[in-house]
Amino acid sequence: MIDARALLREAKLSPKRSFGQNFLIAERIVRGIAEASVPEAEVGRARVLELGAGLGALTSALVERAAHVTAVERDRDLVPVLARALSEAVDAGKLTLLEADAQAVDVGAIFRTDPDSRADRPPPRVLCGNLPYQITGRLLELAVKAAADVDRVIFMVQDEVAERLVAPPGTKEYGALTVFVRASFDVTRLFKVSPGSFHPPPEITSSVVRLTPVRPARAEETASFRSLVRGAFGMRRKTLRNAWRGVAPLETIAKIAAEANVSLDARGETLSVEDFARAAAALDREIDRAKGEP
Repeated sequence: MIDARALLREAKLSPKRSFGQNFLIAERIVRGIAEASVPEAEVGRARVLELGAGLGALTSALVERAAHVTAVERDRDLVPVLARALSEAVDAGKLTLLEADAQAVDVGAIFRTDPDSRADRPPPRVLCGNLPYQITGRLLELAVKAAADVDRVIFMVQDEVAERLVAPPGTKEYGALTVFVRASFDVTRLFKVSPGSFHPPPEITSSVVRLTPVRPARAEETASFRSLVRGAFGMRRKTLRNAWRGVAPLETIAKIAAEANVSLDARGETLSVEDFARAAAALDREIDRAKGEP
């Protein structure tokens, strides 16, 4: 396994707080993430896109299992170190290094450039990464937008975020993030990761989660869907009758609630993803009627 601390010493570099750099140093955790990303049945077939390759500890384990890995890293100081450490994989055509901001990556475009993407049996497409804590929400949003282009997402996130992703309706952890992610994915928390598994150790516990695309999606993330979800959780203690007042006139809200079989006396955290999806579809129909569209 690549020793991140040794590579940092050799390159005379230090982890950058501004980039949220906490490098994995626990081999057991690295292997666990690699195996979750590329299960035994997909070894030698899967194509993997890794967000935030860092110094390549996870990247090297992925290269051992996948047919090809595209590793994204935005820190220009780390990219040459990474390239030297994994030069054999690059030369063998098993690894492509991409210096870029993970938040701006077009996941679908990267997978569509794969020569096997149009085969009768296209290879499994996997998105994975040890996510910097300060941009976890944005990278989860990236995954949601790419749900149609991936077969699996394996992310390391704050344990608090993992709790929110797997929370059932009616709990304090259940919120807008839960709904937006579960509109497109089933979520499973695989295992927790202690601070000592990183250099430098963060102050919190992490968790590895698996996101499996739901096809068709439970909900389409339309403007109406976003408005209703954000409205409901923006005022958690209020009933939907009050929380949705900023979305549409009360008369309209009453109509869509009736169509969606949702009680306006309920609070947003009690609604399932499917409840929000029905309400959003009903709101879209009301908007079309107001425009005079059939």
